[in-house]
Amino acid sequence: MKKGISILIVLFTIIACSTASKNIASTDVATNKKGSDTVRIANDSLEYEVIIIDNGFSNWLASRAYPRNYHSLQYLENKNNLYVTEWNNRVLQPQRYNPNLYEMSIDYRPDIHYGYEVNYLIYNYMIYFQNTYKQKLWGYVPSR
Repeated sequence: MKKGISILIVLFTIIACSTASKNIASTDVATNKKGSDTVRIANDSLEYEVIIIDNGFSNWLASRAYPRNYHSLQYLENKNNLYVTEWNNRVLQPQRYNPNLYEMSIDYRPDIHYGYEVNYLIYNYMIYFQNTYKQKLWGYVPSR
């Protein structure tokens, strides 16, 4: 469990490795192997790669998450920015929040256009995380 969240957080920080503020949405590739607890997001030029490893996330994504294109890209970007900001605040307060859940900060930059698939999966992981670990990062959390 701890390793899964650690790996997730480390990989979220890889998103920030992109130095250019350009639109990279057209190069998104997502891979989700059935029966696997790993979700991989990458682009062809390898400017970023996110791997989400958390027991149950793949099944939750397939069975309970809203379908792709249910939310707009702007909605997902706004929510991710709010969730990541609160996540990072909790990383800085290990005496108040469980440091086993919030081990590393996430460098999600709103000035970089990660594309729909990346934002969709980050958003859904945040919803999954909040519901699974009984956390509330910001605002209304769908229980779906």
